[in-house]
Amino acid sequence: MSTTVLAAGNHFIRPSLFTEAVRAAAGELPLDVRELQFPWPHTPFGPVGEVIEASGSEEEMIEALQGVQVCVTEHGPLTERILANCPDLKLFCTSRGGPVNANLDAATRHGVAVCYAPGRNATATAEHTLTLMLAAARGVGDTHTALREGTWRGDYYDYDNCGIEIDGATVGLIGYGAIGSRVAKVLRAMGAEILVHDPYVRPEALASVAEQVSLAELLRRSRIVSLHARVTDETKGMIGRAQIAAMPRGSILVNCARGALLDYEAACDALDSGHLAAAGFDVFPEEPLPADSRLLTAPGAVLTPHIAGGSRQVAHKAANIVAAEVGRFLRGEPLEHCANPEVFKAG
Repeated sequence: MSTTVLAAGNHFIRPSLFTEAVRAAAGELPLDVRELQFPWPHTPFGPVGEVIEASGSEEEMIEALQGVQVCVTEHGPLTERILANCPDLKLFCTSRGGPVNANLDAATRHGVAVCYAPGRNATATAEHTLTLMLAAARGVGDTHTALREGTWRGDYYDYDNCGIEIDGATVGLIGYGAIGSRVAKVLRAMGAEILVHDPYVRPEALASVAEQVSLAELLRRSRIVSLHARVTDETKGMIGRAQIAAMPRGSILVNCARGALLDYEAACDALDSGHLAAAGFDVFPEEPLPADSRLLTAPGAVLTPHIAGGSRQVAHKAANIVAAEVGRFLRGEPLEHCANPEVFKAG
């Protein structure tokens, strides 16, 4: 009997990428694959029903999921209403680093397993972090803008204006997961001294790459600080006015993690005063940035529109990770990245 799969892609992970990956993972098993296209990233994601960071609508998903047993998607929502109206659904795979677009409690009650794709964009985000770090350290943002406006900023060779090198600098990483650890290895190879604050990191994971310290010590000693923590009740707003003030004058702050980790008003004040020499931000408290955001005119700020995790390789990696889960599910094998494994115990 054929299994019906919905490949609900977008303009990043196209439906065809999901379809190709799922067919490869299923092998000879019979599949009926339907495709659905969501508008992200041309239209920002946001809350849908009770879930966050989703694209499309409940009505669209309900219609598309009729008679479907398996769904693979990146931003398609999975809400209580969708689950109540799609009784055939058994597996929902989101190609995100976490299942933020799925109501896990409701999925478990309805007997739907939810899988995700950890580490899918770790390399891309680490590389982008380094890009912003280097750009901020050498004044690329302001000098690039000035050149485009017809001004040659030769004064950036002045001692007070010129940037710093990574070689010999102390860099503090807040968070040492898949992304932070990759950033650390590259920085170490470039000659930086690496400090890490992460209460959950295993000492052996640091090996000879980095030194584990308290947050206060990291801020006091680091010339460059980069955020790599997940947003939890504990970490939300963890870098505020007091923490930025604790950094040495002329420091650099980088955030490619989540906007909720940082007080951006405090960061703008520090950039305006020169306490922060520069900053590199890919994530923000409000996305897209409003036209009157202080960040758009803050001196030394290098900004990108939440694209750190976007590369062609990521699109293929993410599709392959969730497709592999579909293959395991179809063959009756244990799932590797299931967010609610209790759904199988309940069954």
